[in-house]
Amino acid sequence: MANQYYDKKEYRQAQVLFEELFPVFKGTPQFDDLYYKYAYTHYNLKDYTTAENLYKGYLEVFPNSPKAEEVEFMQAYCFYKQSPKAELEQANTLKAIGMFQVFVNTHGDSPKRKEAEDIIAQCQVKLERKEYLSAQLYFNLGQFRAAALTYTTLMNNYPDSQKGDEYKLMAIKAYYRYAAMSVKEKQEERYSRVVREVEDFQDRFPESKLLKEAERYLTLSTNNLKSLNNEQTSQAVGK
Repeated sequence: MANQYYDKKEYRQAQVLFEELFPVFKGTPQFDDLYYKYAYTHYNLKDYTTAENLYKGYLEVFPNSPKAEEVEFMQAYCFYKQSPKAELEQANTLKAIGMFQVFVNTHGDSPKRKEAEDIIAQCQVKLERKEYLSAQLYFNLGQFRAAALTYTTLMNNYPDSQKGDEYKLMAIKAYYRYAAMSVKEKQEERYSRVVREVEDFQDRFPESKLLKEAERYLTLSTNNLKSLNNEQTSQAVGK
């Protein structure tokens, strides 16, 4: 009856019966299939936390089962299904990446390998997005030094990102704002930092469409440094 409910996709009814049958069939040849289907009832009812625990338990009980590879994939997939939107804590996303990477490493010939790699890539995009949102929040709050450091970290963490030049430009903007709002005694050092950052942009992204905008901050910072130098010279002469 449990199998009939399962085949009809009446998972709630099947789940109740499988649960009652668990102690009865434990240790019998039928237990493998019962455990497998019981785990899937939770998955199909979107109870991914319980499903993940059951997939884990299945692998401990039946490590050599023909279904083990599929169940490994599904255990990782449960973490992926629990991955929240980018603004939130990404513990499940990181767990999914780790488990899918292990799956790819240990099942190189699996027909599921491509799907696992695609999911890893999707999760990486989400993590990148989360870091970007953190950097943007610092910038919007006027915490420009923190924003610059976070954009730089973001660029370094995702060196192959298509948005690398955007992140670098935002770091330059943040360093410039940080210099502009600094006390006079700190401005020379901080405008010089902007100059170095723009020069690094020129080296890294010589073909970027954002190069001209980055170079505008080079001009602004250079002009500010000249003004500061002229002011210091005038004060020295006055003395």
